[in-house]
Order: sequence, then structure tokens, then C-alpha cells
Amino acid sequence: MEYSEKQIAIINTAERLFSVKGFDGTSVRDIAQEAGVNLAMISYYFGSKEKLMEAVFEKRMNVVHLKVEDLLQNNTLTQLEKVNLLIDDYVDRFIDQSEFHKIMIREQLIEKNSHIAALILQLKKRNLQSIKKLVMDGQKTGEFRKNIDVAMMMATLVGIASQVTTSQHFYREMNNLEHMSEPDFKKYIRKKLSVYLKFLFKATLTNETK
Repeated sequence: MEYSEKQIAIINTAERLFSVKGFDGTSVRDIAQEAGVNLAMISYYFGSKEKLMEAVFEKRMNVVHLKVEDLLQNNTLTQLEKVNLLIDDYVDRFIDQSEFHKIMIREQLIEKNSHIAALILQLKKRNLQSIKKLVMDGQKTGEFRKNIDVAMMMATLVGIASQVTTSQHFYREMNNLEHMSEPDFKKYIRKKLSVYLKFLFKATLTNETK
């Protein structure tokens, strides 16, 4: 779905407030005031707070789907190169879109809003099917081994990236990185996660680690 500039501003504001205050703790009035729009505009564009939450998820997760679809159509890269680009994209999003991933984790843990939970499952299934297709293409060319649990592989990627980025203060302390500035740490952890996950995925997909 294509959103107007005003709709994107509202979605981004809602994402930020949902991340800090939670879905129940955020009112439509809060979102309207923060976004500098009136309540009627939010109702006109989205209908309800639940629909606005859906828009937050659809906007973010559609980017993943489009990224994988573009990789599937790319004939200039090896399958492993495509996977490596996918890893970089996931790492970038976990680092740069921490607010959204806080919402994602919270909604999956509490499972209070069954409609949102169902939407998350639907979007994750769609994205996983595209990633499975990427892996299958690598299996057809002989680049990847058979019998790969793609769901577990992606759970590994998401779990590691999520754990490191959402609890980075622990990572800093355990590795004596408290002195590092926020921009420097982001640069450091982006590279660290990318290298580590690519090593794991190469071992998982090809049984080669060199």
C-alpha cells in the first residue's frame, strides 16, 4: 500500500509512542498531538488505533518482502551473496528501527491483541515463504545443501540481532565498551553482527566456514 507523506508522519509517530508507552498506554489523542494533526484526520486515514497499529506493521514488514523479492529476481549474484545482503538488511533494520522491534517483541510476548497477533503471523509467513524460495534456488544450483530448516535459521538471525540490539548496554559492559559513543557503537555492532551472522549462515547453508 502507498501512503501519503501525512500518513507516513502519523504512522512514524504512532510507532514511536507505541514503543515507549505500549499499545494500551497510547491514545489516539496522544498520537494526534505528537503528529500535529487532528483526531478526525487519524480516523479518516486509518479508522481506529488498531488499524493504525496494523499500518505500522505492514509498512515495516512489506519492506522485507520487497527486498527478498528483488533478490530473487537478481541474476547477477550468487545465492550466498543474496543471503549476505539479506543479513545486512536485517541487521540494519534492527539497529536503525529499534522502536519497531520493541513493539514487535512486546506484541508477540503478550498476545493480547489477537488481531495484531494474527497479522504478525500472516506477514511473517509471507516473508518466510520468500526466503524459503531463495534457499531453494540455492539448493537447485547445488550452492546450498539439502534439509535446511529455514524457519529455525531465520529465528537464529532474528534472535541474535534482537538480543544484541535491545540489550546493548549488557553487551557494552560485558565487552568493556562503555566508553564508546552511540554512533561508534552502532558502527561497531553493525559490523560485528554482520560478520558473525554471515559465518553462521554460511556454515548452515553450505557446510563451509572459510
